[in-house]
Order: sequence, then structure tokens, then C-alpha cells
Amino acid sequence: MTIDIRNAVADDEPRCVELLAELKSATRSAPARPLQDSFQKLLSKERGEIILAVEGTQILGMATVSYNLAMRYGGEYCQLEELVVTPAARGKNIGGLLVQRIVDNARARGCAEIGLYLLETTEHNRPFYAKYGFEVIGTEMRQGLINEQP
Repeated sequence: MTIDIRNAVADDEPRCVELLAELKSATRSAPARPLQDSFQKLLSKERGEIILAVEGTQILGMATVSYNLAMRYGGEYCQLEELVVTPAARGKNIGGLLVQRIVDNARARGCAEIGLYLLETTEHNRPFYAKYGFEVIGTEMRQGLINEQP
């Protein structure tokens, strides 16, 4: 069967929330706020989007991106926020198809750059991203502003 790469629609929300929960479990992190509000905002494609890999009626993978404005770029840049592929679909280039689509979308949107973050638990993915032209440029520092809810 053919793998279709498409934008998420409202009916995809339950499965997308499940996929994100799988990712959060694998990376040992938890969402600080309910996910549904963010899902709805990303559907507008104003500040980001959700891209899905679908085979028939099955969602096999999901990528989310945000579009941010920065003076240093003289416009927008793209940030790959989440990439998750179901365990059964791994090794079938689903992640590669999703990454290529988000790179193409960012380029078409006029973004100056696309970036991503790797956590200690996802460092093993560095060679995968390097295949698609991503390079290590340094480290990042963050400060959490939202307390996680029980």
C-alpha cells in the first residue's frame, strides 16, 4: 500500500494525541498542559503544522513544526518539535518521508532555516537527521516556566 504524507485534520486529533503520548513516554517527559488546544492551533497552520504519514486509514507517523520569527533571519525559521513513528512502521522510511515534507514545506514558506533539538534520550537519532542535512551547531539552555500538573 502507498504511504500518503498529508496535513492533519480535526478527525485525526485522538490518534495524534496517542502518538504524542507514545513519544513523551519514550523520551520520559510529560506534557505540562492538555494537548487538544495546541492541536487545534496547529491545524490553522499560522504558527505551525502537523504532518502525518498515513497508510490506508492507519496513521503511522506524525511530525509537528512551529514557525517562529527572528530578526537574525530577517523572517521566519522552522523548528521540528516532535517526530514519532509507530513501532510497527519503523525501518520503512516513514520518518524520512515526514522530515523531507517538513523541509519542503519550510522552504516553500520562505523559512531561512529549520532546526530541531535532541534530548539525551534521543541522541541516537543524530545520524538519521544528518542524512537529511541537519548539522550540530551547539547546545541549548532552557528554563521551564510551567509546573507539570499531576
